[in-house]
Amino acid sequence: SKLALWQAGWVQDQLAAQGHEVEIKVIKTTGDKLPNESLTQSGTKGLFIKEIEEALAAKEIDLAVHSLKDLPTEQPPGLGVAAVPSRADARDVLISSGAKPLCALPSGSRVGTGSLRRQSQLRALRRDLEAVPVRGNVDTRLRKLERGEYDALVLAAAGLDRLGLSERVTQYFSVSEMCPAVGQGALAIETRTGDERIEQAVMPLDDPRTRAAVRAERALLRCLGGGCQAPIAAHASRAGSHACPFAPLRAGSERSERGTVFVPWDLRADEKLELLGVVAALDGSRVVRAAAAAPADDPEGLGAMVAQELLKQGAREILRSAQTQ
Repeated sequence: SKLALWQAGWVQDQLAAQGHEVEIKVIKTTGDKLPNESLTQSGTKGLFIKEIEEALAAKEIDLAVHSLKDLPTEQPPGLGVAAVPSRADARDVLISSGAKPLCALPSGSRVGTGSLRRQSQLRALRRDLEAVPVRGNVDTRLRKLERGEYDALVLAAAGLDRLGLSERVTQYFSVSEMCPAVGQGALAIETRTGDERIEQAVMPLDDPRTRAAVRAERALLRCLGGGCQAPIAAHASRAGSHACPFAPLRAGSERSERGTVFVPWDLRADEKLELLGVVAALDGSRVVRAAAAAPADDPEGLGAMVAQELLKQGAREILRSAQTQ
């Protein structure tokens, strides 16, 4: 897809700026080959990464660039995430015909969403709307909206921004309105563990704050036993910063043809992370939420803490019900 190529190209630009020669190899994944099949019904984990990881393990490529939200919480032996660059805008957005915000959509409007997480939270916000699955890349989804197959779409802000399509956005959802997917807005650069040459090359792209945040989110997902298609949402950020839940542009940052070159920020010893977790029933009738803050040097502990609170509120029953629907 254009987005996957943009992401790989961004990493290529960063490495080229350090003097490395980088060639992009395009690999079709199972998810790419199932343009019309519901991902939630496929029964396969890692739909957008399996073939890429196989090529990485076979030394056909030296590193892989993934949307971190597509990466399962458990990775194959011998592979690891060597760098997590600064996160883009993690929020979800609404794009609608006639630029109507969610509150102004007529009852019965068809809203296309690409995940159970979005469907469940959308129904919790507006039970009178019809949340409809939608597949395809961003351009395909926008064409379906223009053809009238949907009245609105819910998409990730980061993908639209990377493709230069932010002007199409009707409404940005706050994290409290629609909690993002685990890892949304972040990239993962995966390498073979122990490949010191490649690990050293990508290490300058790692952003400690983003890595800590997504570690907390992924720990929550792992504790709940959910995959990237489960109706589980989580977002971590510096304590007190959920009002602006994405990496801001920084003064003096350089520009490349694919956007801002972020300079990683080191974590302060006293810095705290705040994690919000949400599990919602598919029909939107029940939503459980939990939040906590903890030192940023123990993101897994924070993720486990919030997951346990969600379980106390009945998250397990909600997830079991979702699996049978």
